[in-house]
Amino acid sequence: MSAATTALLLFLSLLITPSLSWKKDEFRNCNQTPFCRRARSRLPNSSPLIASSLSLSSSSGNLIATLLPKPNPNPNTVDSNFNESSESETRTLDQERPLVLTISVYEERIVRVKVDEVREEGKRERFEVRDVVELEFEATKLWLQRFDEEKIGDDEVAAAVVYIGDGYEVVLRRDPFEVFVREKGKGGRRVVAVNSNGLFDFEQLREKKEEGESWEESWRGHTDSRPYGPQSISFDVSFYGADFVYGIPEHATGLSLKPTRGPGVEFSEPYRLFNLDVFEYLHESPFGLYGSIPFMISHGKERGTSGFFWLNAAEMQIDVLGDGWDAGESKIALPSEQKRIDTLWMSEAGVFDAFFFVGPGPKDVVKQYVKVTGLPAMPQLFATAYHQCRWNYRDEEDVEQVDAKFDEHDIPYDVLWLDIEHTDGKRYLTWDRVLFPHPEEMQKKLASKGRHMVTIVDPHIKRDDSYFIHKEATELGHYVKDATGKDYDGWCWPGSSSYLDMLSPEVRVWWAEKFSYDNYVGSTPSLYIWNDMNEPSVFNGPEVTMPRDALHVGGVEHRELHNVYGLYFHMGTAEGLVKRGEGKDRPFVLSRAFFSGSQKYGAIWTGDNTAEWEQLRVSVPMVLTLGLSGISFSGADVGGFFGNPEPELLVRWYQLGAYYPFFRGHAHHDTKRREPWLFGERNTKLMRDAIRTRYTLLPYFYTLFRESNLTGIPVMRPLWMEFPGDEATFNNDEAFMVGNSLLVQGIYTQQAKESSVYLPGSDSWFDLRSGAAYRGGTTHKLEVSDESIPAFQRAGTIVPRKDRYRRSSTQMTNDPYTLVIALNSSRSAEGELYIDDGKSFEFQRGAYIHRRFIFSDGKLTSSNLAPAAADAKSRFTSDCVIERIIILGHSSTPKTALIEPANQKADIEVGPLWLQESRGPSVLIIRKPNVRITDDWTMQIF
Repeated sequence: MSAATTALLLFLSLLITPSLSWKKDEFRNCNQTPFCRRARSRLPNSSPLIASSLSLSSSSGNLIATLLPKPNPNPNTVDSNFNESSESETRTLDQERPLVLTISVYEERIVRVKVDEVREEGKRERFEVRDVVELEFEATKLWLQRFDEEKIGDDEVAAAVVYIGDGYEVVLRRDPFEVFVREKGKGGRRVVAVNSNGLFDFEQLREKKEEGESWEESWRGHTDSRPYGPQSISFDVSFYGADFVYGIPEHATGLSLKPTRGPGVEFSEPYRLFNLDVFEYLHESPFGLYGSIPFMISHGKERGTSGFFWLNAAEMQIDVLGDGWDAGESKIALPSEQKRIDTLWMSEAGVFDAFFFVGPGPKDVVKQYVKVTGLPAMPQLFATAYHQCRWNYRDEEDVEQVDAKFDEHDIPYDVLWLDIEHTDGKRYLTWDRVLFPHPEEMQKKLASKGRHMVTIVDPHIKRDDSYFIHKEATELGHYVKDATGKDYDGWCWPGSSSYLDMLSPEVRVWWAEKFSYDNYVGSTPSLYIWNDMNEPSVFNGPEVTMPRDALHVGGVEHRELHNVYGLYFHMGTAEGLVKRGEGKDRPFVLSRAFFSGSQKYGAIWTGDNTAEWEQLRVSVPMVLTLGLSGISFSGADVGGFFGNPEPELLVRWYQLGAYYPFFRGHAHHDTKRREPWLFGERNTKLMRDAIRTRYTLLPYFYTLFRESNLTGIPVMRPLWMEFPGDEATFNNDEAFMVGNSLLVQGIYTQQAKESSVYLPGSDSWFDLRSGAAYRGGTTHKLEVSDESIPAFQRAGTIVPRKDRYRRSSTQMTNDPYTLVIALNSSRSAEGELYIDDGKSFEFQRGAYIHRRFIFSDGKLTSSNLAPAAADAKSRFTSDCVIERIIILGHSSTPKTALIEPANQKADIEVGPLWLQESRGPSVLIIRKPNVRITDDWTMQIF
């Protein structure tokens, strides 16, 4: 090895080392971030802005106003401990130009408020995030015809009041400037407000007026040129009637957001939203991780639920302000008996483009949010089953052996994954032909069992002139540029790499074409994609990412769009798979980085977690928060990516992970192999049982994914989403709901012998394994064993199952169904079942089965919820039947069921709750009614 080669390898190791473990000093905190430091220093009532020149636009139907600074603003605007004179970014009011405020109203009681600089021809414009807001949403805008005027408190100038529908109105106070939504009528209860504490600040773009004038900023040897000066925006948002606030992923914290400022708070840092490659992240930290969704939900017993979304892709920091944070300070907000939670939002760049959601229920707010950002994609059926992954399965022989071992141990799985080592020298969309000489044959062997393969494709492109992707991207000018206009060159897994400018629609179209079978040689229809490192990760970049002054198409600085880069890469890849399948097959693309709207393109996982009990625990609120933020298809790496889990932890993780929407085992290449059969016969059985539980419940999960695809309501839900009036659920993130029917409580401690489980509501709950009934509205201290974690079916629900064990979900297609009916105190229950072909877009044309089951007065009824298909080609049929109907909570022991209109009888007997288990509890079962799942029928029990 030459001295030069040795030096190069040493240099690379130094570059890569920071990304292999989380080091606090590699990343900036608020005090090291000027815009955050400045915003935090401002005192309440420091905003100098007033609204004037109100009018209704005849061209847009919006309410328009101008924001101007007061002639004599409050001189005491910053904390006395803040040395403003040391800040090179300070400016005076004579540097300020008028701002334009726009208020728009949409259907479903959604209010949009924008504030931007006056746009002038030839002047640089601030970046507005594109491709997130749905075009269909834009079409629901209401044309404002009038506004009323109303004096608010002691204000000298009347406020403008606009009715938004269903008993709500938006109010624009002029002096002081404030925007809030309230219940209709003077003195109506407030819901959400901006600038109630007078913290709104908007730093405008600057032009250099003097030779040598500079706003450069340095961080750990990296220089950010900041050619347009500081351009941050900050403001306060108040949630009225709130007991807790949630959302703004991604952070490894509890579900409810703890205060970050105020007397006695635990955190001193704001919640950061800045997509970063963070290995081995810490739990209970407000530090930002791989994705960012600037959407916050409040919930409380007093008023219900509301939400606030800021469409901004620059770095963001958000404070949750504890009680007493503003003690002794003057306030803009009028005295009120309403409780509220104040928050402070700060961003480095962009515009103020905010959406107010009034709810009033938790599901209403989620529906309103996805109406703006898009509904979650409907996954293929296989993607909702179990995935097996490792960095890396070594070669084709390793793949074949792992696949065979799953069959040998009777463990179902659907997808086997390949990480970066399968490529030719980290050149994505290629194969190492020594290790994987026959990739098509390898995939076809898996496909013969109904299984699929996923390969990794990252956004860093190896700078190698012999690599066709790099050669074309260079020639076409498709890379992000550095501040000097040259192709940006950073370091990642391949070494010297450049990054595709996914902001450009042209680049995304070009990228999508690379997934054709001609371009991705060795790929087959059963191969799908994994986008990792798309924050983007740059090993030698500031904070392990791209410099903020890197340039995208149109001269947009990376600082302005950083958090949306991963979404664009996800989007381009998903569009590539759709194009590959000629628009017929749904794509499956897993992404690590995400932003608002990522739900439209595929699944998300929580990144590089660690094999620790605390990480198992925090995975639940992380996945719940993603679901509240529109991303229903998400999960955590089962077992932890880093480290070697003890068998008990691994078993508990499988038992919990079986209820994640996205269920995948994954591990780092430095860990010991951890396939489920490597930990002894007992542990193999326990993990097999957990995986089989998921497969048994696939009909229920798939029905929930369809519900999410139609409404945005997540598959995995916090308890308070189903029980919004139960205060005991508001801060409970150790248990969760799967749909409206199942409650799951994780086991998060070693050698646990008992678990305290709160079961909400007034009706009973039935243990999923034993069928035993438990009273609702109380906390139960339950004995636990290693066999399972506590899981319950809610009384009043019907859950569809498939009880035959197969190798994969694909092989279960024609298997019969089981219905589990859990009766409530009224001896009734209801549920749904959704079925389609599991892979195509034909369901969008009506090719599906959607049934409703209702049990009441001793009769079970199956009715159709699907609209009539437009033509014969759009129909979807199935010959599947229901072979067992289990009834829990029935007080008598009927003997017979009469099926109509067939006029047939079916026997009712006592049998096992789980078909494949000869032992265990016995329950009431209607045996072999064999009614077709597609038909209307009734079944009366006697």
